[in-house]
Amino acid sequence: MAAQTLNTLNQPLHSFRQTLKSKTFNPQTIRCRKTTSFTITATLRAAVIGGGPAGSSAAEALASGGIETFLFERSPEAAKPCGGAIPMCMLDEFSIPSHLIDRKVTQMKIISPSNLTVDFGKTLKPHEFISMVRREVLDNFLRRRAANHGATLIKALVTSIDLPLSEKSPYIIHYIANNAHNSLAVDVIIGADGANSKVAKSIDAGSYTCAIAFQERIKLPDDKMQYYENLAEMYIGNDVSPDFYAWVFPKCDHVAVGTGTISSKQNIKHLQCAIKNRVKPKIEGGEIIKVEAHPIPEHPRPVRVRGRVALVGDAAGYVTKCSGEGIYFAARSGRMCGEGVVRASENGRRMIGEGDLRREYLRKWDDEFFATFKFLDVLQRVFYGSNAGLEALVELCGKEYVQRMTFESYLYKKLAKGNPVEDVKMAAATVGSLIRSNILGREMLMH
Repeated sequence: MAAQTLNTLNQPLHSFRQTLKSKTFNPQTIRCRKTTSFTITATLRAAVIGGGPAGSSAAEALASGGIETFLFERSPEAAKPCGGAIPMCMLDEFSIPSHLIDRKVTQMKIISPSNLTVDFGKTLKPHEFISMVRREVLDNFLRRRAANHGATLIKALVTSIDLPLSEKSPYIIHYIANNAHNSLAVDVIIGADGANSKVAKSIDAGSYTCAIAFQERIKLPDDKMQYYENLAEMYIGNDVSPDFYAWVFPKCDHVAVGTGTISSKQNIKHLQCAIKNRVKPKIEGGEIIKVEAHPIPEHPRPVRVRGRVALVGDAAGYVTKCSGEGIYFAARSGRMCGEGVVRASENGRRMIGEGDLRREYLRKWDDEFFATFKFLDVLQRVFYGSNAGLEALVELCGKEYVQRMTFESYLYKKLAKGNPVEDVKMAAATVGSLIRSNILGREMLMH
């Protein structure tokens, strides 16, 4: 019997049915006890660990393509602390229904360290807006849609992953569900389990720098909530974050007020107090209804694919510099990876390997988004880190050309095509702003 069990586990395409004392267990799991029978079917099996936008999009793509798919989510009721802004292109690309949108933001204000305020929505066209969503609402919708396409949802904590004994033997996922220890054998794993990814640790994917985001949801009186009807605010300055920004984003019946930092994590609560002080007149009388904190990756992991395991979303490090945007890139990477597995496996009929994941997922991702991430990384290095640089950034944001380029790139997730003459002017303006802001910075320090 032991030989039979080992040989069955080594089958590349398999599903299991376990019987013990005449009781049939859920066919999606195997208990860590003596087994009596197995059923083998020639279908690729995939597990997606993490049920956020990345994991749910991956699971939907896999299940839709004929892959037997299992989607693990530890806490379906929880919500990641997140500003919740998503670009217009995501609504169509991922068929997000309008009833999930809390607010359609058409006005943005960027407030500098010296309280210079720039209206940052002047170039938006009448039909353009930034959608504000609550993560618990969006994530639940995407998980349910994955289930409707055939993915099996498992509410469980994944505790460990056993790596394959050979090139084609399965990965064994150990998890706790309903206070019971279970195991599941699969051919492919997609890690979508966030910045502290267990999947990444299991394949020794390396570490990366993480920021921390801290956010409070504050229910405002009606008159104050009206001010944020279609308005979002971004505050920058060393008082609210030495290397990121703070925000006030409107939701259905409250605002999300938060901040993030890489270099000053130990002071995150002081930074949060600072942003609340800067917006105090606008949120006075509000009631805190939820407090949230979470790590956010600052750059991609050194390893994003190893063996038949791929990382997506935050687990892979797909959060942009400057803006800290991650929802769209999470969903896009999950879908791209899931579709890549479907193509490489010929809809689940053949085993895949590391080369398939690199070709069908990683290379396509880097070809499409590497330039965007690199550009925003450079932008952060130039402007962030000092109040003087941030003053220059806000001054530049007041220019119509800069706003048009920014919103076109953000809303449609493509680097906007610039005008060579305007680009030269913008470069000169950048230098001028930095010079003036350095002077301003010295004056601020003196006072």
